[in-house]
Amino acid sequence: MTLTDTRELVHEVMREAQAELIAGFEAVEREGALHAGLAPGRFGAASWERPGGGGGSARVLTEGAVFERAGVNVSAVNGAEVPPSIYQEQPATRGQAYFATGVSMVLHPRNPYVPAFHANLRYFEAGETRWFGGGMDLTPNYGFAEDARHFHSTLKDYVERHAVVDYPTVKAWCDHYFYLPHRKEMRGIGGIFFDQLSPASSDDFERVLAFVREGAATIRAAYLPLVRRRFATAYGERERQWQLYRRGRYVEFNLVYDRGTRFGLQTDGNSEAILMSLPPLARWEFQYTPEPGSPEAEMARFLVPHDWAG
Repeated sequence: MTLTDTRELVHEVMREAQAELIAGFEAVEREGALHAGLAPGRFGAASWERPGGGGGSARVLTEGAVFERAGVNVSAVNGAEVPPSIYQEQPATRGQAYFATGVSMVLHPRNPYVPAFHANLRYFEAGETRWFGGGMDLTPNYGFAEDARHFHSTLKDYVERHAVVDYPTVKAWCDHYFYLPHRKEMRGIGGIFFDQLSPASSDDFERVLAFVREGAATIRAAYLPLVRRRFATAYGERERQWQLYRRGRYVEFNLVYDRGTRFGLQTDGNSEAILMSLPPLARWEFQYTPEPGSPEAEMARFLVPHDWAG
């Protein structure tokens, strides 16, 4: 298989994942809209081209019955020199031409009891080197142990069906990556994260690609049952304000630490598609501390590493 064939194959896998995920998210959006007696939201489409090479398709839903904002984007870009966000992690790639394709998604639900969700699956080439990366993580505002167990158990089963990564390693990597050092807490309850998964042979490539391809089905299995379980939960202004406050942590991570955001901006990607990951509304409050013993205060124990699938 030529390099061009490989790029086209992986890009098609990402486009297929986008279509499958949007179908799943729109299905649960329709269910929530029917329950609330509202019109369901739909994913709009906007294509973009990158002046330096490549482009993408941004699919975004706004002001839905279930999702206040949801986006599932696919991109494929190439350039003459690897951007700093890559060569700072892998110095040997500096000055190399590159190609990157992937699917990324962020979902910010309307109901504070429905957790936010993020995932991405990506493929990267720099010179003669190629690798896959990705991950998925859950960011609830209120902690439910049964939700955390379902999410992490589904991811563990997925990883263990494939002999390309080790579950304890990718789980710990996610705990470490989605961490806000200045807050001394995790962004959410973690998930899995892997990077620089470099196939050494054609057989390796097929195994890793199969792992990545199954990612879309795993996202639906891990996340959508939680949305269906919580989207009809009654809430008031207190819960809404807590949701907006917790979203502030999400914004802080994406703008300060997230490598995908930095990569997109450093490669002159479409800024609207990149910043789609931010919630439509968030808030900050100076030295805010939840009331001791409250459900909001209880969330703190979920924001530390925990073996939910154990």
